[in-house]
Amino acid sequence: MQKFQEPSKMELVFGPEEISRQVKAVAAKVDAHYGPLVSRADPLVVLGVLNGAFVFMADLIRAVSIPLEVDFIRLSSYEDRADSSQEVVLLKAPERPIAGRHLLVVEDIADCGLTLQWLLGYLETKGPMSVKTAVLVDKRERREVKVELDYTGFVQEGGFLVGYGLDYAKSYRELDGIYRLEF
Repeated sequence: MQKFQEPSKMELVFGPEEISRQVKAVAAKVDAHYGPLVSRADPLVVLGVLNGAFVFMADLIRAVSIPLEVDFIRLSSYEDRADSSQEVVLLKAPERPIAGRHLLVVEDIADCGLTLQWLLGYLETKGPMSVKTAVLVDKRERREVKVELDYTGFVQEGGFLVGYGLDYAKSYRELDGIYRLEF
C-alpha cells in the first residue's frame, strides 16, 4: 500500500458549470440512442462502477429522460495506489438482471483501459442485449489496451485528476470541479 503524499499543487481543469454542460450533452446522446429502445416495461440498466462514478452517474441519470434502473458494480485495480496494479478483482457484482437487457456502464475515468476491458468482457458473459459506455474523462495517452468508449465527457491528457468522484487515496471525491494534482 502506497503512503499518502500531500500534493504540492492543485489546479482546476474543469469547473462545475463546464462539467454540468458535458453531463447534459452526454445525457442527450444517451436519450437519442436509447429512447426508441427502452420503455417502462423494459428500462435501460445503468451500471455505475464504484466508487468513482457515483457523482457523474447521479447527475447523468437526472439529466436523461428515458426509463432506467440503477445498479452498481465494484472492481479494484488501484487500491490506494496512483497506478494500476494490472489485476482486476470483482468486489461487488450487479444485482439487477442483465441478460437480454440494454446496459449502460458509467465510469469516472478511462486511462490504461485494463479495468474497463475486463469489465466489458465480464458483462458480455452475462448475455446483455447491448452494452455501451459513458465515461466522464478519457485519458487516451495512458491507454494500454483498446477499449471502445461510446459517450465521453472530456478528453484530458496528462496529470493526476481528482474531484467530482475522482480520488487520490480515497480523498478529494467531494470537490465540485476536476483538478490536476502535482506532487
